[in-house]
Amino acid sequence: MTFDLTKILRPHILNLVPYSSARDEYTGKEGIFLDANENPYQSVNGQHWNRYPDPYQWAIKEKLAPIKGVRPTQIFLGNGSDEPIDLLVRATCTPREDNMLLMPPTYGMYQVSADINDVPVIKVPLTSDFQIDTPRVLAELTPKTKIVWICSPNNPSGNLVQREAILEILNNFQGLVVVDEAYIDFASEPSFTQELDNYPNLIVLQTFSKAWGLASLRLGMCFASEEIIKVLNKIKPPYNLSGATQQLLLEALDYVETKNQLVNDILAEREHLRTNLAALPLVKRIYPSDSNFLLVEFDDASAVMQYLIDQKIIVRDRSKVILCDGCLRITVGTAEENKTLLDTLKAFAIMA
Repeated sequence: MTFDLTKILRPHILNLVPYSSARDEYTGKEGIFLDANENPYQSVNGQHWNRYPDPYQWAIKEKLAPIKGVRPTQIFLGNGSDEPIDLLVRATCTPREDNMLLMPPTYGMYQVSADINDVPVIKVPLTSDFQIDTPRVLAELTPKTKIVWICSPNNPSGNLVQREAILEILNNFQGLVVVDEAYIDFASEPSFTQELDNYPNLIVLQTFSKAWGLASLRLGMCFASEEIIKVLNKIKPPYNLSGATQQLLLEALDYVETKNQLVNDILAEREHLRTNLAALPLVKRIYPSDSNFLLVEFDDASAVMQYLIDQKIIVRDRSKVILCDGCLRITVGTAEENKTLLDTLKAFAIMA
């Protein structure tokens, strides 16, 4: 199907004149900078954070692009993935007029961003094995649907969504299809970033919070066509990533092999945790996982949750979420943390 971004964007966004920062008007690195009203001396702590950072983070994008197999111009960097999620809603959805479609159970920020921006939501639940009900999704789309959100690997279930289902939606929907791959580093299938040049309506979200271990930096990645990236750059705050964040990330990108080793360690612990949880009588089911967590169904999830909290072990109660009755979501910890968790659950089983 033919995709026309101008028909997806809100009309005023098409004609929006973005804020022009001092670093937009002069992009050079050297000179006497008297254009941005900065402190010319230094920061109060004696360091040098007194100059505004690169608003488009080009040094990071040029270093990140070959790692991800994309072009630097196909990358948008945000304050977590939450920033591009919100920007995409604001760029495309007229409040109380347009809508977007999501498939629960899924990442909660899609709904939150819709609610903040007063955008109606169409909900098509995943199937009992947490896959897309593709015929129903396609049937529920309307001329006012601007975005379809797909979380793969899905949160909170942990599984990859079938690739063929995502491709079918891409081929039959003229709006934006956002594939959120926050956990893709833990999965065996390749990223949808390899499909960017085939589908101009495809957007892929990833994060540095999980596999890279940089959650505190709050840094998300958005990959899309150059046309879409230009729109996001036009409506984002001028300096959305701090200079300190950019410097730390540039350094972190030198440690791809370390990231890969951390992923391998987590995957090994995930299987160890799965095997030992399955042996506990209080566990009813462990769902397949392509992520760094397990969705586990217990005989009495509420009692288990409370007991773990009493022992200062914190997991996530998902038992009230659709399709997740009786389930707790357990992040894979270190070997020592996982042992403590398992020992605590064994103790609870004996008491029960």
